[in-house]
Order: sequence, then C-alpha cells, then structure tokens
Amino acid sequence: MAEFYEENEKSAGQIQIADEVIAIIAGTAASEVEGVETVPKISDSSFGGIFGKKNNPSKGIKVSVEEGTAVIDAELAVVYGVKITDAARQVQEKVKSAVENMTGLSVMAVNVNISAVISKARPEKEAE
Repeated sequence: MAEFYEENEKSAGQIQIADEVIAIIAGTAASEVEGVETVPKISDSSFGGIFGKKNNPSKGIKVSVEEGTAVIDAELAVVYGVKITDAARQVQEKVKSAVENMTGLSVMAVNVNISAVISKARPEKEAE
C-alpha cells in the first residue's frame, strides 16, 4: 500500500492509497489506448469470473510500491491488426502519466506483457 507523509507542521496525518486503486487507475489508462484490452487473470476465467462480475479495469494489472516508487506490470491483449510495439509504448506513457498525476507516486517502470491477440467481430449489416 502506498503511504504518504507530509513533512511540515500543517500535516493532518498520513494518506494511504491501496494497490488495488493504483491498479484500477493503470488498467483504465491502458484500456484508453485504441486496440488494447486488459486480460483477466487465469482464476477469473472460471464460470463465476466470466459471468459473475462486470469488467474490472484492474484485471491483469499488478502493482508493487516501495518507498513512494511504483512498478506496474500489465498483462494485455491487442486487437488483430494493431501494431503491438506502438500500442505498448502508448500504454506505458498513459499509465505512467495517469498514476503519477492521480497519486503523486513516482512510476519507475510500466512493464507491458502482450499475452493475447483478439479479433473483433465485424458489425453486421443493417437490415434493409
């Protein structure tokens, strides 16, 4: 859990940000990149994981925070046809920026693991 301490006399106490909150921020930022989607953990691929909960942006995101510095590991899928290296770089930039701006943490690394390629169904033609 990320903890912040104010070092001045006006401090009202400490601030703690749960790793899950940081993971949600990172997952949401990653999913904003066109052609990128978060990948559910293997345990979430069970019947209950697939049908029990709505989309959780923190799925596939692991956060490690030590001394005010975060390392984020993101397991993601890309849509077929997307240039993977470009998408991964965009994810790194968006995640780093979002986490730093929203939490005040310093992000040391955003490790992106592309573990799947998915195909989007073509939209059906409208009936005439």
